[in-house]
Amino acid sequence: MNYFISDTHFYHYQLLEPNDFAPRHFDNVEMMNQAMIDAWNQRVHETDTVYHLGDISMRPQDYPTDEETFDILKQLKGHMVLIKGNHDYRSLFKYLDKHNQIMDDGLPKFKFEDVGALLKFDHNQFYCTHYPMFLGKVDQIINLHGHIHHYSMPTAENINVGVDAPERDYLSEDLPWGSPLRGEEIIEMYEKKKQDLARLQRK
Repeated sequence: MNYFISDTHFYHYQLLEPNDFAPRHFDNVEMMNQAMIDAWNQRVHETDTVYHLGDISMRPQDYPTDEETFDILKQLKGHMVLIKGNHDYRSLFKYLDKHNQIMDDGLPKFKFEDVGALLKFDHNQFYCTHYPMFLGKVDQIINLHGHIHHYSMPTAENINVGVDAPERDYLSEDLPWGSPLRGEEIIEMYEKKKQDLARLQRK
């Protein structure tokens, strides 16, 4: 099964409340990191794949070392397709590739994408990128993205899958904060966002 997430920002202490940008309600980064690790591992199995759409970790003025970020990622279940975000560095991807491991199913733990990935789900196409993209008039293409944290693009075809994303409020199931999202949940978010935007246009 495939899952989707973005903007975990492990170690990013400046996102702890209070702040004016995507406040995270934890006393310290250790609690924040552990909450995301637990939410991930409650859903994901070792044979699943998680598409991480960028900004894995961050520590302003003192970025976490590649080893520190690797220490977090190796605690997370499943395979990962890592799409480069604006706070992800080439050195990190090189380090992860050097320390990549072959899992029990014969596939590597990490795969890497500089720009994005395109995959099919239930007659739809998911175009996974870090930055939201204006695709124009499209049919059954949904842009999964991150980058803008607690903001939302004003088009249904742009679904923010970041841990702080407002689209998560559309879900009928109350997921633990930081949970990766399944394809069915993406479609639920898309349909409800489309209905919401249509109501706003009629006003």
